[in-house]
Amino acid sequence: MTQPLDGKRALVTGAGRGLGAGCAKALAAAGAELWLVSRSATELDMLAAEIVQAGGRAHACVADVTDTAAVDRVFDVLPGLDTLVNNAGTNRPQPFLEVDEASLDLLLTLKLRAAFLVAQRAARKMRKHGSGGVIIHMSSQMGHIGSPNRTVYCATKHAIEGLTKAMAVELAPLGIRVVSVAPTFVETPLSRPMLADPKFQAFVHDMIPMGRLATVDEIAAAVLFLAGPGAGMVTGSSLLVDGGWTAR
Repeated sequence: MTQPLDGKRALVTGAGRGLGAGCAKALAAAGAELWLVSRSATELDMLAAEIVQAGGRAHACVADVTDTAAVDRVFDVLPGLDTLVNNAGTNRPQPFLEVDEASLDLLLTLKLRAAFLVAQRAARKMRKHGSGGVIIHMSSQMGHIGSPNRTVYCATKHAIEGLTKAMAVELAPLGIRVVSVAPTFVETPLSRPMLADPKFQAFVHDMIPMGRLATVDEIAAAVLFLAGPGAGMVTGSSLLVDGGWTAR
């Protein structure tokens, strides 16, 4: 099947750049109609235009996912939903003893509370239309391990992995699958400043048995598989795309 998602509707949060944009383009190429959510109108408009120019269908929805009213407005305009890629996120690496409350609140609000509420609204939309669907949380290898200077990030990603399992069990009777994708480091606008530090870059490469970073396309391919019919019995699990980091 060249377009396994033909006729499906997908929503991607954090779609303006990086992993979100890559996932959106892959889903559109597979036939899905995309709703793109981000805070940046310029980035969304450019991405939507790129998808349309390639023969796909896309709608830009400017919204901050931490704003519940804005999220509700996005879901109000959706005629239906088959796939959610719950991707919006950020990071502020800090030593545990130096984590400030503003950073703690930011990450907990965006990466856990907002992710929970977006997933809840997606599941309600899927239930309303009665055709099932799949919710894909963008997790991380850090949802399976610990790492220096990432206590808050790890806490949110471990929570997302637990949320994935609990949602999968509860929503299975509705035909809704819930999974996560757990990448290693990928060079994106978010990670690029961290990877610019030669010492940190050496640490990352040394921890990945495959000896390189993952690519946006590799993460998008994992999302595409999980969204497609070939993953019909995959739920409650995490697909690690980490080059072997967590195998150590």
